[in-house]
Amino acid sequence: MTQLSSDTANRTPRLGKITFKGAALEVTGSCHLLETMGKRILLDCGMRQGGAASRKKNSEDFDFDPASIDMVVLSHAHLDHSGALPRLVNAGFRGSIYVTNGTEKLLPIMLHDSFHIYENDQQHRNIKLARQDREPEELEYTLKDVEDTLSQLYAVTYKDVKTIALGVELKFYDAGHILGSAIVELTISNDQQTKTIVFSGDLGNSDTSLMYEPSIVEHADLVLLESTYGDRNHRNQAETLAEFKAVIKQAEKDEGCIMIPAFAVGRTQELLFQLGGMYQQGELDDWHVFLDSPMATSVTKVYNQCIATLDIKDTNLMKAYGSMTLEQFLPCLTISETVQDSMAINLVESKAIIIAGSGMCTGGRIRHHFKQRIWKKNSHIIFVGFQAQGTFGRRLIERPKKIKFFGQELAVKAQIHTIGGFSAHAGQDQLVEWAKHFKGKPKFCLVHGEQSAIVELRDQLLMRADIDAEIAVEGASVYF
Repeated sequence: MTQLSSDTANRTPRLGKITFKGAALEVTGSCHLLETMGKRILLDCGMRQGGAASRKKNSEDFDFDPASIDMVVLSHAHLDHSGALPRLVNAGFRGSIYVTNGTEKLLPIMLHDSFHIYENDQQHRNIKLARQDREPEELEYTLKDVEDTLSQLYAVTYKDVKTIALGVELKFYDAGHILGSAIVELTISNDQQTKTIVFSGDLGNSDTSLMYEPSIVEHADLVLLESTYGDRNHRNQAETLAEFKAVIKQAEKDEGCIMIPAFAVGRTQELLFQLGGMYQQGELDDWHVFLDSPMATSVTKVYNQCIATLDIKDTNLMKAYGSMTLEQFLPCLTISETVQDSMAINLVESKAIIIAGSGMCTGGRIRHHFKQRIWKKNSHIIFVGFQAQGTFGRRLIERPKKIKFFGQELAVKAQIHTIGGFSAHAGQDQLVEWAKHFKGKPKFCLVHGEQSAIVELRDQLLMRADIDAEIAVEGASVYF
């Protein structure tokens, strides 16, 4: 397959290069190093997600000097794009982190929650090490690093032009993925030439709710395009809701409950909105919805505060039912504030929809709900988001007969459903159509996707849009 070589510089003068440091032939760990105009700029600085191999990579030193990085441009708040920022600061980074207004509101929630999970996991690991008469491991970053990270944020409004270095201008466009998600445009100029780089970030699924469609960008010399769902399309909203309602009806017939592992940012709010619409139409009689995720609860409050910036057709629907918040739109919603509230859900035997993190089931309260119900035939699990290789969620969607967690091997008798239409990522057709809008012949590099998805998207771009895209490889560079 066509891939980028580690050194593709050739005859014509270049303004700079981008080296891929993550999310190259994998979905998580977004991080791309841009070197231009004497500056070193990171596009994203994300965690890897997906089991022991990813945890090992997250603990490794950066293969560049963080103190040499002048600034970070962040596409959005999801941890696979932002989660390594405190480690970067701990290792010496002192520059500005450019974000959108929405990301500025979400990032404190994301980074604080991530730190507390990391700190708790490390405490448990050190207890195990002590039992083996081994030295404890130090934290790789601290709460102070999180606070320092947040102090370095600089918010830029969509479509405003911000000069971030001599000869380098930044503009954010709405990516339609989650609140504050951005397509990044960098215009780089010297006395001889001007080049434009566009980084798609994560493009949104135009058929989901609350977010506007991804902005169209028409001019670029180099495009970094995500490819998470490059090998498939999602069902449209009508089909997705029909599938969702069918699972609810089946669970009601089975006198069971539904568990939904959901990402705290974006997916949870989409689900609350859709369930609210069902409630208002009288389709959730006697059902109870539990939001059992402290982080998702905090994020939902931010969405409520930013309701005026969300898709007007959806917010107008909420207003038509007298609702100004997602909670008002879904009166059968119960928010679990404490661990005791979470444990109390175990007493509900039927007609409960439990939304809990984490989205890939790598931690969080959803695993405790699995422990209580995954071995019951009348339980239902609905996956509504991408499950990266190596994650607990990925193992479950492969429908094993048994699965081990919390030191126990449990039978998997719950009925497992995947409803891809709720995905916040663009599907294959949407990615191709977005790419078609670029005029001229920009170079395309595909990032943020597993190999099968990237290869399929590359083939589709060539066949349907005459775009000969290259595949980003970690450690390789592309020059412009």
